Amino acid sequence: MDHMHRCGWANSSPLMRDYHDTEWGVPERDARVLWETLMLEGFQAGLSWEIILRKREAFRAAFSNFDPKAVAAFGTDDIERLMGNAGIVRARAKIEATIRGAQIFNDMQERGDDFAAFCWSFTDGKPVQGLGYNTQTELSARISKELKRRGFKFVGPTIVYAWMQAIGIVNDHSPTCFRTHEIPGE
Repeated sequence: MDHMHRCGWANSSPLMRDYHDTEWGVPERDARVLWETLMLEGFQAGLSWEIILRKREAFRAAFSNFDPKAVAAFGTDDIERLMGNAGIVRARAKIEATIRGAQIFNDMQERGDDFAAFCWSFTDGKPVQGLGYNTQTELSARISKELKRRGFKFVGPTIVYAWMQAIGIVNDHSPTCFRTHEIPGE
C-alpha cells in the first residue's frame, strides 16, 4: 500500500496520482513540450484535467505529436477531421486556436525568440514557490497578457496559472506533499 503524502487532488485516481508523482510541477525546458502543454491546458478549459490526461495520447495522434511545423500547416480538411475525432475534445475554436498557436510558435522560433526562453523569462529561468491554493496570480496575468498580445487564444490568467503549475514555473505542491522539496531545477 502506498502511504506517500500527496497534494489532495492527486488522490482522485491512479492516473492523477501518476501524473502528480512524475510530471506535475517538474520544470520543463523543452519548447515543444511547453507549447503542447499550453495547448492542452486550453483544451481543458471548462473540463477536468483528468479528461485531458485520458485523451492526451489521442490528442498527440490527432495533432501530429504536437509538432508545431506540422500543426501550423493544418487546413480546413484537418479541422473537419479533428471535429470528427471522438478521441479528443471537439471544440472548433480550441482546434483553430491550436493551429494558430503552432503558427505563432513557429514565427517566434524563426525570429530567434525561443519559446522555452520566452516562457522562463518571466521568472529569470527559475521556478517560483507558490502557495498551493491560487488559481491565478499577478504573474499569470502578466504572462497571459503577453501570450494574448502575441495572438495566442485560450490563455487567460487561470489557464496560464494551471500551465505554470504543470510545467514547473511555479511549485504549488502542498507543504506536506512528498514532492514539495524534491522538484529539480531550482
